[in-house]
Amino acid sequence: MLAGSATVFFAYIGFDSVASTAEEVKHPQRDLPLGIGAALSICCTLYMLVSIVIVGLVPYYAMDPDTPISSAFASHGMQWAAYIITTGATTALCSTLMGSMLPQPRILMAMARDGLLPSFFSDVNKHTQVPVKSTILTGIVAAILAFFMDVEQLAGMVSVGTLLAFTMVAISVLILRYVPPDEVPLPSSLQESIDTVSLRYNSGSSHEIEEETPKDHIGSSKESIQLLLGKADKPIAHPLIPKQAAWILNKNRRKIAGWTIMFTCVGVLLLTSSASSVGLPSFFRFIVCGLGGVLLLSGFVVLTCIDQDDARHSFGHTGGFICPFIPLLPITCILINVYLLINLGASTWIRVSIWLSIGVLVYAFYGRTHSSLRDAVYVPSAHVEEIYRSSENSLP
Repeated sequence: MLAGSATVFFAYIGFDSVASTAEEVKHPQRDLPLGIGAALSICCTLYMLVSIVIVGLVPYYAMDPDTPISSAFASHGMQWAAYIITTGATTALCSTLMGSMLPQPRILMAMARDGLLPSFFSDVNKHTQVPVKSTILTGIVAAILAFFMDVEQLAGMVSVGTLLAFTMVAISVLILRYVPPDEVPLPSSLQESIDTVSLRYNSGSSHEIEEETPKDHIGSSKESIQLLLGKADKPIAHPLIPKQAAWILNKNRRKIAGWTIMFTCVGVLLLTSSASSVGLPSFFRFIVCGLGGVLLLSGFVVLTCIDQDDARHSFGHTGGFICPFIPLLPITCILINVYLLINLGASTWIRVSIWLSIGVLVYAFYGRTHSSLRDAVYVPSAHVEEIYRSSENSLP
């Protein structure tokens, strides 16, 4: 049952594709979470209702694996319903193909903008405002894979990719809440806005200087970054012991949170692996399972007791949807996803490993040397939103 659940997890891939259309939404911070939540609720309800009806008509072990729904109605003398279901399935297949083709070209476009892929993928048609070249290439590759692979193999690969993506998102939520990065890379094209914000924090006559902002004069763009980062040399006339103590406590808290998140993930891996490995000796299996459970519960307790990082409110653009029930919801998500991943077959993991190896080679020989981060300017995350606002105001 769990292996089947992991295989059909590709049915939920359409919901995360909504997030890839953020650039085409007027109010993405509000509308995207509502759209994903509403679509997920409706589809889950329909999935469960259809499953209840089919299992009520035919036992699960007697279903036709190729046409379970239509054959279930046909076995009870409702042949007319089988024709309707077949027609609806064919129509839905077309919409599913188009929906599956929607996110990938936009993901490739975003990667090409970051320099991880050739600029060919980031070309947008002037009339349709759609990445036509990426869409055509994605369709060709998808058609080739569908021609040489059967449905079970494709379903396994897609499910692995979806589960891995969801697991990384859950881990990222924990990292952003407890140990968000102090510095954020910005493109060098925003250098003027960065200098403006640095000058604003340096002008003590008309603006109140923040507590950790140095008071040196800006002589170059490098010095302006040092001002924002608080790394410029300055004499300290009145050292504040409580402030230094708070900084030390915050540094220790971040270190504890980082190690706790890592040990929690290790505990999840040990627990799920031992629970799924029925061939192992019982004694060894119980020991590993208990160790994983202790790490998992300890990590959950520690993350619940310690405070979340204050910088989470200023990381990136504020506002919009915020993940609730931290750390319970991300840890539960990681546990379920990893358990489903382990229950997928070895052949699926071999195919996915080959696919991932191709991606690693592309990054090693192209993306690493063409990445936009090579020329990026790192600024404190607390000033990112202000820099973007300054950049928008400076536009004609």
